[in-house]
Amino acid sequence: MSPNASLAPAWLAAPEDANALAAGVWPASAQRDAEGVLSIGGVPATTLQESFGTPVYVLDEGEVRARARRILAAFRDAAALRGAHARVYYAGKAFLSTVIARWVTEEGLALDVCTGGELAVARAAGIEGSRIGFHGNTKSVAELEAALDAGVATVVLDSRIELERLAALADRRGIRQPVLIRVNSGVHAETHEFLATAHEDQKFGFALDEAAEVAARVRELPSLVLVGLHCHIGSQIFGADGFRESAARVVELHAELSAVDRLPILNLGGGFGIAYTSADDPDPIEQLAEGVVEAVAAQCDVRGIPIPNLAFEPGRWIVGPAGVTLYEVGTVKPVRVSDDATRLYVSVDGGMSDNPRHALYGAQYSARLASRTSQAEPALSRVVGRHCESGDIVVDAEYLPADVTPGDLLAVPATGAYCFSLASDYNYVPRPPVVAVREGHARVIVRRETIADLLARDAGVHHNEGDR
Repeated sequence: MSPNASLAPAWLAAPEDANALAAGVWPASAQRDAEGVLSIGGVPATTLQESFGTPVYVLDEGEVRARARRILAAFRDAAALRGAHARVYYAGKAFLSTVIARWVTEEGLALDVCTGGELAVARAAGIEGSRIGFHGNTKSVAELEAALDAGVATVVLDSRIELERLAALADRRGIRQPVLIRVNSGVHAETHEFLATAHEDQKFGFALDEAAEVAARVRELPSLVLVGLHCHIGSQIFGADGFRESAARVVELHAELSAVDRLPILNLGGGFGIAYTSADDPDPIEQLAEGVVEAVAAQCDVRGIPIPNLAFEPGRWIVGPAGVTLYEVGTVKPVRVSDDATRLYVSVDGGMSDNPRHALYGAQYSARLASRTSQAEPALSRVVGRHCESGDIVVDAEYLPADVTPGDLLAVPATGAYCFSLASDYNYVPRPPVVAVREGHARVIVRRETIADLLARDAGVHHNEGDR
């Protein structure tokens, strides 16, 4: 046992080999060469560092595409067995760029956006409005107008104010906009409080007991067409139990509303979890899809109604495992925590500005040396960033080789989702580039931000001293 094991969280076991890549956490293409250099998509990490600098988000295109195909097949196959159709929307909030939008739609997915900015990216990528769903709990008039102008497939209604606002805008255009009503099933997903989105005391959607009244109002308005319900119970969920319970409650409402006028769509959102560490064990997506669809089908059978066409909105599951962030180690500092325990602090050239997820909700990550192999004993380490915050933690607890040293290249896997999307310029640190890799080739899909970019937004930079 490591002498510092008392500091390690219960889920973290000291590895026999601190160089080994945990299965299920890294992209399928990740491997080490004889010298221990990590490669992703056939491109060595050292080459990526030399070509693009660090920090750098690396995204395996083949992994993204393969996972998009796999999840689409899983839900379509499960739905087809019950005589229904499934549509899968990629949740752009996980990570969105024009290139990503093209990848997922080329693989057969539609696209879910929740702001005018995300809609603009989708449109710049050439995605047709008929393949876009529009979310968001406080859509502005301008955003709703943009959605109508784009001809989006559906708008998910989140409040009574939005309902009336959208109806008025659609009426002026003389169109009928298909809408879904977002409802809260009351199921509390087993996830972080900030990731659970179907409990009653939060900002999204309508309570189940007011949805019928909302639906009646939508049906009164000639400019809106009610096509279904939407329910999202949370994120980073490993099994189907929560979805089963939510389905039971939402199908009851679906049956009630369909008795008045059939609703063709039931959208059960996303939230399917991934492995960030070797301790994480999410169900295979095929098993999860089967469980969710079977739950809906069973509830429909009980009520003697046909199963509706289903929709799902995965984001993290598709892009999260495809991403690896590379950092250069800047300093290494052993910190005595108690008389008999020391933690190794490994500071890197990025931090909470490129990955704030630990700071936001205690997210756990893994890390490995990416530029060499080490025979040193594993040392309990904490990977921290360069920002002026004690909470600037990238990897809270990991066993790294005890000889990790400045200049080493460090890789953090499973960073494809919600890292670039949540990135900031805190402390005026420019955001990293996103580099796509595939079959030995690398290309920038989002360029690195520069100090010049940051200064270009500062209106005082070119201030005329004589005007003071």
